[in-house]
Amino acid sequence: MKKRISIVGAPMDLGQLRRGVDMGPSAIRYAGVIERLEQIGYEVHDMGDIQIGRPKLVTDPKTGLRNLEAVVTANKKLAEKVDNIMRRGDFPLVLGGDHSIAIGTLAGVSKYFNSLGVIWYDAHGDLNTAETSPSGNIHGMPLAASLGLGENELTEIGGYFPKVKFENIVIIGARALDPGEKQLIKEKGIKVYTMHEIDRLGMTRVMEETISYLKERTDGVHLSLDLDALDPLFAPGVGTPVVGGIDYRESNLAMEMLAEAEIITSAEFVEVNPILDERNKTGILAVDLMGALFGERLL
Repeated sequence: MKKRISIVGAPMDLGQLRRGVDMGPSAIRYAGVIERLEQIGYEVHDMGDIQIGRPKLVTDPKTGLRNLEAVVTANKKLAEKVDNIMRRGDFPLVLGGDHSIAIGTLAGVSKYFNSLGVIWYDAHGDLNTAETSPSGNIHGMPLAASLGLGENELTEIGGYFPKVKFENIVIIGARALDPGEKQLIKEKGIKVYTMHEIDRLGMTRVMEETISYLKERTDGVHLSLDLDALDPLFAPGVGTPVVGGIDYRESNLAMEMLAEAEIITSAEFVEVNPILDERNKTGILAVDLMGALFGERLL
């Protein structure tokens, strides 16, 4: 990986209903992410947070999506920040914030690659559109938007679409998929490792297959890690916890294997909600996983 990391916070809580996830970047910083990465040997530049403010919470009358205009505005700002990081040649590390911020991250990253791969480490598919979403929450739509599906305001952030191809995605940890997402996965042949596959194959094989699959077809890989991919026992401070998730040791191993493979070119860690957390347990976990991803070893 590049030895210079630029961190940007995206304190967004507009893509869903539960407040508090806007404090996620602060919780991760408080858990010592900058010091941890510097100890590993990286030069870390903290660019602060994008400014989101407190816009009025509204439901778009045409689409039924919550806070569409505000989410679009925030993601445009994030895309510009990430674009600047990529132009400087640094590794972009984005701290969330709800998962809708992935729209902006991928808009800032994807154009620097001919065929970007994405590892979506998440309990959810985030493949909904206005037509399939049960809630209208945009944090359930960022992967769909990055594929060019959904409202133009979301898909065209950054001035181009799609940001990623269906065949360049691997979803890991899925265990809560909506009917429309299941149909899309089957129709497009999206590669998914549900908790069934993780339990049956083991995390080592899942990651070996993921790394091999993406190395064959991509020239860079973005890691989008939602802390709700982990079981709530390990990550209680998330907005949409789903029982039966990945455990701490499996996740640490996954990050270590990605570090060894040297395929990750950008990353975001999202959905840390300190209001719902236990003494910043989830923020500390996020930093632990970042340490493993960036090459930290016990010996």
